[in-house]
Amino acid sequence: MKKITPAAAVRPGFGEKIVGFVRKERLGYGKDRGGNAVKTEKERRKKTEKCSHEKTAKACCEKRGQAMKSSGTKSAGHGTQPGHAGFAKTVSDFPVQKGQEMELEITGLGSGGEGVGRYREIAVFVPGALPGETVRARAEFVKKNFVNASLKEILKKSSDRVAPICPVYRECGGCQLQHLSYEAELREKQKQVEESLKRIGHLNDIKVMPIIGSESPLYYRNKMQVPVSGAGGKLQIGCFALNTHNVIDVQDCCIQKQKNNEIAAVVRNWMRQFKIAPYDEDRRTGIVRHIMGRVGVQTGETMVCLVTARDTVPRLKELVKMLKAAIPGIKSVVQNVNPRSTNVILGEKTKLVAGSPAIKDKIGPLQFNISAQSFFQVNSEQAEKLYNTALEFAGLQGKETVIDLYCGTGTITLFMARKAKQALGIEIVPSAVRDAKKNAMANHIKNADFLLGDAAVEMPKLAADGLRPDVVILDPPRAGCEERVLAAIAKVKPERVVYVSCNPATLARDLAYLHEQGFSVDKVQPVDMFSRTHHVETVVLLTRK
Repeated sequence: MKKITPAAAVRPGFGEKIVGFVRKERLGYGKDRGGNAVKTEKERRKKTEKCSHEKTAKACCEKRGQAMKSSGTKSAGHGTQPGHAGFAKTVSDFPVQKGQEMELEITGLGSGGEGVGRYREIAVFVPGALPGETVRARAEFVKKNFVNASLKEILKKSSDRVAPICPVYRECGGCQLQHLSYEAELREKQKQVEESLKRIGHLNDIKVMPIIGSESPLYYRNKMQVPVSGAGGKLQIGCFALNTHNVIDVQDCCIQKQKNNEIAAVVRNWMRQFKIAPYDEDRRTGIVRHIMGRVGVQTGETMVCLVTARDTVPRLKELVKMLKAAIPGIKSVVQNVNPRSTNVILGEKTKLVAGSPAIKDKIGPLQFNISAQSFFQVNSEQAEKLYNTALEFAGLQGKETVIDLYCGTGTITLFMARKAKQALGIEIVPSAVRDAKKNAMANHIKNADFLLGDAAVEMPKLAADGLRPDVVILDPPRAGCEERVLAAIAKVKPERVVYVSCNPATLARDLAYLHEQGFSVDKVQPVDMFSRTHHVETVVLLTRK
């Protein structure tokens, strides 16, 4: 695929230093987070739907091979992987040895929330360390251009360091920034967006608006997906330890809605009482793989989805009785069957056990149907702020045609349709399109339609057919937009593009491309949707020059 370069500059190599946060994913169009070629949006969606905690240590460390270069220091560069040119051949070639302890000054945060320092010009990633701290760290995984290290001692502590409230925070991989004050977390996320635009997008004159923080940075997640394990003969339900498949038992997750914690507790008691076996991914035996909970924040309706390795599960009636007795608002109990050996949580078959196959919730004035497979923002309170920002940036007067790419269950599409002449959403997941159409009907919105298809395929077709939208909405997965989607947008020349991003690095790459094609970046608004984690959402307004 043709290489894209922003105006007056060559796009930075994969792994260039970003002050504050550090960029580690690949940025090539048509590649996923691991740099693998992705031919269709469907494949991209499948990859990004995998549980974020289910990464092997090897995959995580190979990603570090794209670690940053600081001023004057050459990075691993485009496409470098272990075993390729540029990596050391013998132990003596490594500037740091495994097991070696070193004293470091932490100068920034990595894109995964770890502290980053340098030792003999090599980037060192230290989970748990914070900017401004001096630490003693032990090298655990060594490559020529980066080192993964463990924190052994804090020699100089940051004033932003706080005590985590979660008792298993240091073992669990569910969130990464509980040891950082929330005010400092917002500053770092703001910096991540700013530096991505400068270092990756070469958009140096863009003023980023102050990040919209959360009034409730704890107990906010309306969706829970927790793994179940029986390792060592002990039932464990919680989160994966960082970069492993080892399940850390969590009794009360500090970022989940309390109803989700209650669901996990009831299922735990049910499994113990009736001796329901957890799934063993190595032996491929047992029954229960994951527990999903979904909470309608505004409606109080609650869904429980039991993900199992086989179709037949004993004592489900007893589970339903226990759930309804313990948790008010249980409206849906479903079973998802996933017999495959895979990291993908949900299988293709979902069976209704009790109640309704979906629950309802509201964002702003709109009501949405949410099934087990539906995409729905996990932070309902912040989602309303995000969508209202996107609606404001769209600047609709009631005469516009809007196309919403990667529309999911139609949340943003329907927000736009209320103020536009007509709105069209494009989505590749069939169940999401079905939910989107139901959502339009439930809200009595008749000027919105939804098209099942790959945005990278359908957008060029619409452009060829002569459709000229006034506003295009982009809300892609972390890998960002495919080049041909952006090219089609440039071809139809909408007056405005509103880009909603969950990855500042790919956002900056795509903005650089659109800037080359005649769009100016007018407004950039970060929103903290995932407090106490390293993730940040951003809404951007682009206008045609």
